[in-house]
Amino acid sequence: MIFFTSCDKFSFSKTDKNQPLDTIVNFSSVDTFPSFSICDSIIDKTKKETCFRTTIHQQIGEELKQHTFIIKDSINEIVYVDLIINAIGEFKLDAIESSNKIKTELPKLDSLLKASVKKLPKIYPAIKRGIPVTIKYRLPIRIQIKE
Repeated sequence: MIFFTSCDKFSFSKTDKNQPLDTIVNFSSVDTFPSFSICDSIIDKTKKETCFRTTIHQQIGEELKQHTFIIKDSINEIVYVDLIINAIGEFKLDAIESSNKIKTELPKLDSLLKASVKKLPKIYPAIKRGIPVTIKYRLPIRIQIKE
């Protein structure tokens, strides 16, 4: 006995109908920005974001000011530190982007930045559609050192 059926009833390729979830959300597309405890009472979204940015810059800046750097030439450059803030509010250093001049003049800067990030306090994570999400944040740090 032979059965005739349409070929479209059979699926020979494996197609997943579920969309994969993004694991890292763009910082600017979240509903609520990550928040330090001192910023949590602020309601306005832009003021809360400003508070977050100011606080994180102050925390890293204070940590770096505790160290003395000896250099040959003056430096006035920006180092970019990419941070991952996970869904439970913990920081993780993702990458450090700096010029060759910074790398040669300040070889210990990378390790100091790693230590500074580890000392950052736990924060309230970013929220997207009512769910805590992991985000990536690029922290620009201006390095200005004169001879």
